[in-house]
Amino acid sequence: MTIMINLSERLKTIYDLIDPGETVADVGTDAGLLPAALLKDGRSPRVIMTDISQGSLDKCREYVAKNLPPTFQEGLHYQLRQGDGLTILEPSEVDTVVMAGIGGMLSIDILSQDPDLSHSFKRIILQPRKHVGRLRYWLWNHDFHILREDLAREGRFIWPIITVEHGYRACFVNQDPDDIENEFPLTLLKYKNDLTGEYLENALRLEREKLESKSTGKLTTRTEIQTQEHRVRRLEYLISRL
Repeated sequence: MTIMINLSERLKTIYDLIDPGETVADVGTDAGLLPAALLKDGRSPRVIMTDISQGSLDKCREYVAKNLPPTFQEGLHYQLRQGDGLTILEPSEVDTVVMAGIGGMLSIDILSQDPDLSHSFKRIILQPRKHVGRLRYWLWNHDFHILREDLAREGRFIWPIITVEHGYRACFVNQDPDDIENEFPLTLLKYKNDLTGEYLENALRLEREKLESKSTGKLTTRTEIQTQEHRVRRLEYLISRL
């Protein structure tokens, strides 16, 4: 009986970003759906599944045992490692590192622990749950080059997916990491897909609601209102360029 591994649109997008033949480490793997699919389809010859939680790794081991043929052997085709971030990987041990469903600030903490280690991998695929602007700002200023931007739906949300490699230092030292240009860069237009318009429209609606609230607030300063107006104009500009 053939067992199908059903990936969400978010995980399928990440799956498609991994080149056939690449070795992969999935950091914070949870149940291990993505690595299992990579192995089962023959897209990756070897995967490392990591998580800080032993409970998650136990769940992952159970899922892999149920969904992969017995010819796939732990230790040979896949490994499960408990540990924090990238610290349990060796430099250049895999081609691609995936960090999906992890907050942007936590992603920064993980990548900051050992810059030489972080820079040693061919590519890193990031799918932050929050603080995507701060993550981009950090990447731009810490020797990472953004190769491409993708968007994928999962449930009610549209999630950004950022693929980076080591190289190119932007040095935006005088820019505020919370500037909206970091949250919604021009690269969203360069790599737009059928979700880009909806993603930007949803953001614009929220920013307009914030502007209305601040405009009627008694304690809001003029500077705060101007900043919020700038955020609205940024999104309106991007939408006009679609």
